[in-house]
Amino acid sequence: MKRVSVAWPRRAAVGSHSGCSAALAIDGPYPAHGYIRAVDAAALRDEFPVLRRFAYLNAGTDGPLPRRALAAAQAELERELQEGRTGAHFQRRAELAQILREGYAALLGCPPSDVALTTSTSEGLGTVLGGLGLGPGDEVLTSDEEHPGLLGALQALRDVSGVRIRIAPFARMADAVTAQTTAVACSHVSWINGSIVPAALAELEIPVILDGAQGVGAVPIDLAELGCDAYAGAGQKWLCGPDGTGVLYVSPALRERVAVTRRCYTNLAQAGLGLESPLREDARRFDTSSLSAEALALAGGALRVLSDAGWPAVHERACALAETFAERLAGTGREVARRGPSTLVSFSSADPETEREQLARDGVIVRNLPGTSWLRASVGAWNDGADLERLVRALRPYEAA
Repeated sequence: MKRVSVAWPRRAAVGSHSGCSAALAIDGPYPAHGYIRAVDAAALRDEFPVLRRFAYLNAGTDGPLPRRALAAAQAELERELQEGRTGAHFQRRAELAQILREGYAALLGCPPSDVALTTSTSEGLGTVLGGLGLGPGDEVLTSDEEHPGLLGALQALRDVSGVRIRIAPFARMADAVTAQTTAVACSHVSWINGSIVPAALAELEIPVILDGAQGVGAVPIDLAELGCDAYAGAGQKWLCGPDGTGVLYVSPALRERVAVTRRCYTNLAQAGLGLESPLREDARRFDTSSLSAEALALAGGALRVLSDAGWPAVHERACALAETFAERLAGTGREVARRGPSTLVSFSSADPETEREQLARDGVIVRNLPGTSWLRASVGAWNDGADLERLVRALRPYEAA
């Protein structure tokens, strides 16, 4: 499939579109970058009450909730409580959905008409992969560093549709494409170590479907430079929204190829026509069946908190903190996993699950990666040097292990 350039007014990106630029001083003034203003770290941290108790470094699983987003959700619930849920309520849900869609589109740098609202990264990936009509004789190439959210959709293609799934090393994905490869499906940012997808994938003439769970909100995104035909992301991770929210970009060219196998009120352009109703012409045809007003408000409120802080500065600060932390951690003797310019830092542990639990008791929230020897710190713009030093200090009793 030919790459389709995305032409849409968007916020300017920072550094590399496939990751973040070089590390900056984590709490001092930023070097001059023209339009980039520094994050007001104190104001941003004040939005997240959890940071008063914990060094919260777990946005790669679930981001911290901002107080302003909670207030937005509470306002919708209060409205429902006092006014009931009538026609005006459903109109309000539609308004909130459009606000969220536009916010996601601005972050991705694409028209809102190319964005669908989902419940998760996994739902978005399954929608696209399951709708391509692949079968015996088709091959999907993926990597050796994929999350179960993508692997589940690929397993279904193999077991239900007879598609061949081939696995290649993440860093060599582009070189592994052959004439038999029908599509590529892999991560934008590896959930294992924070590596960035090879840039050469943008030159492929077949569909490229990216799992953006560790990308959207964490690093700058340029869909044209990534060269992807579909990009699925999570609302609850780096966007700090509620569980059960997500975003899916589908290019206009691919949109015509993806069958909508799950149809409901939200997908239909004229639901009153019953079985004769056409699908919506834009990406709304892939919208999930139902998102509550309070979930939409919470997701939109969280997005606004980060947008108000300035996405270029949010990305710069988070990546700078992560890079500084990786260097600091390597100096303690811990092995730091190969990584890219991203917000994830994975490091070795003799007993990851036990150490994660002990760190939590010490007020430091990270996660262990099942089946590996890695603990993973997810570093956001809301963190600061004190959070990272708190983790380093808490690790010291285990360094000899």
